[in-house]
Amino acid sequence: MVCHGDPLIQTVFELHEKISSLDSLKPCRDVNTLLSQLVLTCTPHSHHHIDVARLCNKAQEMRSDLIRLCGEAEGQLESHFATILGSFDRPIENLEIFPYYKNYLKLAQLEFTLLTQHCTGVPNRVAFVGSGPLPLTSIVLASNHLTTTSFHNYDIDPSANSKAIRLISSDPDLSKRVLFHTCDVFKVTKELKEYDVVLLAALVGMNKEDKARAIEHLGRYMKSGAILMVRSAHGARAFLYPVVDVHSDLGGFEVLSVFHPKDEVVNSVILARKC
Repeated sequence: MVCHGDPLIQTVFELHEKISSLDSLKPCRDVNTLLSQLVLTCTPHSHHHIDVARLCNKAQEMRSDLIRLCGEAEGQLESHFATILGSFDRPIENLEIFPYYKNYLKLAQLEFTLLTQHCTGVPNRVAFVGSGPLPLTSIVLASNHLTTTSFHNYDIDPSANSKAIRLISSDPDLSKRVLFHTCDVFKVTKELKEYDVVLLAALVGMNKEDKARAIEHLGRYMKSGAILMVRSAHGARAFLYPVVDVHSDLGGFEVLSVFHPKDEVVNSVILARKC
């Protein structure tokens, strides 16, 4: 068992304590500084050797709470910038004001490259589960890479969807191809058969059980041969996001590709085909 004799894990414990004592996780100088420190601590490629599955119980509990806090902070940040962007006449032309926009450009490029390696032909319909108020993945893929594909975004939160719709409503092309559905993914069943590719957002299923349940549900209803793209985390980055285990969490799927980034992109990407 690895516990906090490791200086990296000690630093993460200290940052967790500071982040969990904040009054709010809405974007402000303190929140931004602490979360930036956390990301800089966890993303160097040299920390890929950390295996969070081998942490002691205390560190496991801290990690679960940290993922929850990071998820909440990310939601607040996206909501904040979606509101600002929504005040522009053409939000789509101002996306670079979002501080992590460049990361989304890199992640979308990476996901598109993986898709083209394993997809025969251009996907006609893509579903994105857990799209949130700032659905940059769908927007970037639809604008730059899959320019004829329709994107169906699913989110349980109606206010997230109304902010997201505001971002694309002034764009004649995207407003036709990027669509939004407010519902719980577990209530989406036969519609899943219509998609060639399903993307599962990193923040859907914040713990191992919920993530596995979401994947199992998608596996039950997706059409045979369709591609599932899941975001995961590797090494110390697993203090920031849940990990999808390719051996135990993807029953019913054939794993095609696993990519662990070495740069500032945080999420790993797993591509699997429905058997």
